[in-house]
Amino acid sequence: MLEAVVEELAVKRRCSPRSTRSAGLGPVLATTTSALPVIECAAATGRAGDVIGLHFFNPAPVMKLVAVVSTVSTAPDVAATALDLCRRLGKQAVSCADRAGFIVNALLFPYLNDAVRMLAAHYAEADAIDQAMKLGCGYPMGPFELLDVVGLDVSLAIERVSVPESASPDSRRRPCWSIS
Repeated sequence: MLEAVVEELAVKRRCSPRSTRSAGLGPVLATTTSALPVIECAAATGRAGDVIGLHFFNPAPVMKLVAVVSTVSTAPDVAATALDLCRRLGKQAVSCADRAGFIVNALLFPYLNDAVRMLAAHYAEADAIDQAMKLGCGYPMGPFELLDVVGLDVSLAIERVSVPESASPDSRRRPCWSIS
């Protein structure tokens, strides 16, 4: 069973127990998330070994990448089933452990946050930053173009999940006030 509700842990937790009643659909319970802790979704099910995270990249019909996120409780056959599903869907799956932001977002969102911080400091305009990253680094999109595709609300939610509240207030990793 694949759960694809809004990227809010409280909502996913509320949906998880209902998912277990539909267990006749198969033993695997997959949650789609860009950054939320999969283990917290798994704990709500009472079947943590059957739960795995799938992070389909946006826009899902176009992007090939899917991060298959195993928790410390995920059974090996559940991970194998998820990898096989991705293959059958024509996706390229990468396996990773359950951590804030997984692989791509853990690396990407500090970059995006730094771009917003740069704009907020009036170092350069958004268009100039986008052009510099496309032409200078060969990125297909600049950071502000990507933020527009992902959405500021989703981007800020990922940032907040990725940076614990206990982080230093002056930490460069804290979400920039400009997107909050």
